[in-house]
Amino acid sequence: MKKEKINSRDKGARGERELAEALREYGYKTRRGQQYCGDTGAADVVGLPQIHIECKRVERLNLYDAIEQAKSNAEAKEIPFGECNLPAVFHRKNKREWLVVMPLKDWITIYREWEAGNALEQE
Repeated sequence: MKKEKINSRDKGARGERELAEALREYGYKTRRGQQYCGDTGAADVVGLPQIHIECKRVERLNLYDAIEQAKSNAEAKEIPFGECNLPAVFHRKNKREWLVVMPLKDWITIYREWEAGNALEQE
């Protein structure tokens, strides 16, 4: 029996749905973005405020190309009131866990917010 080639667009959509479901399990109201309607620059998954998600469900990934795509798309979207739109690549291979990749300066932004909140809780 000949193995059918998986359509990459379908696999991408399944990955986006899978990631949205995984994030919902953490309590976030996430869903696939609007890219299937031709909205350029749209995040693949939406529902994490201030995070632009580029979802990659592939076996081989060029991280730098993926993060450049996320950065470019994040900059293309207008965000009200000067809020940030941090680019992040969420990636998973078959039979592996989800990973998140983002520029160090953006990760530090998130970490400092966590650190500040943690310090307030300690007071």
